[in-house]
Amino acid sequence: MLKMKHQQGIPREQLQMLSFESMIDKDNPVRFVDSFVEHLDLSKLNFQVQVQKKEGRPSFESKLFLKIYLYGYLNGLRSSRRLEKECTRNIELHWLLHSLTPNYHSISDFRKNNPEALRNTFKLFVGFLKDAELIGGSTIAIDGTKSRASNSKKNNYNPKKIERHLKYIEEKTEEYMALLDENDKQESEIDIKHIQDKINRLATSKIHYEQLQTHLNQTTEPQVSTTDPDARALLIHGQVVEVSYNMQAAVDDKHNLVIATHTINRNDRNALTAIALEAKQNIEAESFTVLVDKGYHNGRQIQQVTDANITTIVASPEVVNSNEKACSDDGVQRGTTKEYMVTQFAYNHDADTYTCPQGETLTTKGTWHEKKGWQKGTIPI
Repeated sequence: MLKMKHQQGIPREQLQMLSFESMIDKDNPVRFVDSFVEHLDLSKLNFQVQVQKKEGRPSFESKLFLKIYLYGYLNGLRSSRRLEKECTRNIELHWLLHSLTPNYHSISDFRKNNPEALRNTFKLFVGFLKDAELIGGSTIAIDGTKSRASNSKKNNYNPKKIERHLKYIEEKTEEYMALLDENDKQESEIDIKHIQDKINRLATSKIHYEQLQTHLNQTTEPQVSTTDPDARALLIHGQVVEVSYNMQAAVDDKHNLVIATHTINRNDRNALTAIALEAKQNIEAESFTVLVDKGYHNGRQIQQVTDANITTIVASPEVVNSNEKACSDDGVQRGTTKEYMVTQFAYNHDADTYTCPQGETLTTKGTWHEKKGWQKGTIPI
């Protein structure tokens, strides 16, 4: 019986007449990246364009790094070291870069030195998508996602945390000073030196915390992070807080294409206006409808986008009333005012009044009350 042979590959030693051009399909997205970048005038987009040198080693063309940057985001490659490695082994990048292999440091510097130019390129690309009729521009969905920073909670400070540290340092310093007085009476040099070292470390820490306190006093920021200065302690879900960034994105409903994106260091409740106006500017729309979840429910923000001729559809947050389940430990219900929850009051728009469950009319006194916490803002009473 004749046995079937396995498929045989080409011997590695065999010479072949091949080119990278023949290895890249005609509809490969890398061809679009190449064509798009080649038609750009980088100086008009405010890129730091490399000029030709008369002496020394020739530099890489700036368009080369933009191609690497776009290819990396197209394929989920964020690390400059990973991109450097792909430049040496990836056939598509060999074709795109004409087999040039810049190092990771140069790739990283290009991204670091051209943040504004890269945003301009994104805006230009969104305009290209609109011209190609790939963007509907009538309904936009907006949402955010938290990205954890390298900064730990330990290295994130707010005024109360700094105050606690300074109070602890003061108390420990007084304690050590008392021990020094006691050791002076006993004339124990070893113990004195040991305690004095601790006092010196506390003095150094006090200077550090006082500098952080001065920084917060000189700015309007509610907190400061020492490793990632732009990162903030944000509520992730439930009661979980992490030092993070909040990445906002606006997506058009026609082909689910991103038309606006930026990174902020605050929660969604104060993010709607900026990302909605950025989306409107990028697609040059007169008006559109925005869809967001209840995390964006903020009257001030909604009013701002409404003034910009943007309609917002947002779910209302649940009304919480602590008296709804007012029961004691023995299970007996006491002091319950469920019938007087906010939802039971009827609002009269024309008269600007509320009617309570007993039929009484409630009017405003014309004064304003400043609310604190997550629902902070000014409301009439």
